[in-house]
Amino acid sequence: MREAFGAVFDVEPGYLNTASIGVPPRHVANAVAAAHERWRRGKDTSSNFNEVVETSRAAWGRIVGVPASSVACGATVSQFVSLVAQALPAGSGIYVPEGEFTSVSLPFAAAGHRFVSTVDECDLVAVSVVQSADGAIADLEALRASGKPVLLDVSQAAGWLPLSLAWADFVVGAAYKWLMAPRGAAWMAVRPDRMDFLSPLAANWYSTGENYGTELVLHSDARRFDLSPAWFAHVGAAVALPWVASLDMEAVRAHNVNLTDHLLAGLGLPLNGSAIVSMGVPPVPGVVSSVRAGRTRFSAHLYNTVEDIDRVLKALT
Repeated sequence: MREAFGAVFDVEPGYLNTASIGVPPRHVANAVAAAHERWRRGKDTSSNFNEVVETSRAAWGRIVGVPASSVACGATVSQFVSLVAQALPAGSGIYVPEGEFTSVSLPFAAAGHRFVSTVDECDLVAVSVVQSADGAIADLEALRASGKPVLLDVSQAAGWLPLSLAWADFVVGAAYKWLMAPRGAAWMAVRPDRMDFLSPLAANWYSTGENYGTELVLHSDARRFDLSPAWFAHVGAAVALPWVASLDMEAVRAHNVNLTDHLLAGLGLPLNGSAIVSMGVPPVPGVVSSVRAGRTRFSAHLYNTVEDIDRVLKALT
């Protein structure tokens, strides 16, 4: 058991893999377990989950810096990126950085768009705010100043990096990493002036509020792009995300980066200012990490301590 930032975690020592799967605080896991118990006993109806969906929607908006009316809920990042890819004119030029995660890049390939080598020649920039493979942080100010339409994936940033992204055309992100909620929930923020650019390709009862019929009457805000929610994912998100939104994100960033700095400095490597580090070393016994692009990736979150980092350093030095 560990206590951090006002929450209790049951994570085992040596877990440095939040970039793959975030570990929930005890109160989040308990809320999901209680929901499963209600389900097991037949105590729920579908309408009972509406409140948790709206709670998680609003909290995700606070985390990325947009109003709830700009936020659509869904299941995966690639689903939302596909909405943007399908809305672009055929053969549009897309800039993605080398090594970008495929949930961001492949929807554009599937839509038949071109990948270009510079921001200047593109019709849209699609980029993760923090790269999955190595923790590199995008230069958001430069992207904003470029004047190009921008799609940002915050899956590896939201939950530890302070964000204020109302300027971006589109912002997408998943729940199950740094936000420490169950997998099955994702969100997209659409800037109000870009709302009519997208088509609701997966229109459904939740995006319209109509259970039967053939008339397409969409919600007036970003809810028109909703998928019918994965209930239990949103039960966890409705507890985890408001708690994350209440934290001092600068303090969370400092905590995480101090740990990765300790790891990099201990190995004589340059610091990267990120909660994710990647290095050409073998996986360490007794430490949970990942291998990405042929390198071992370690990621530190608010439940980690110097003890976790010292396990790595002891093994490698």
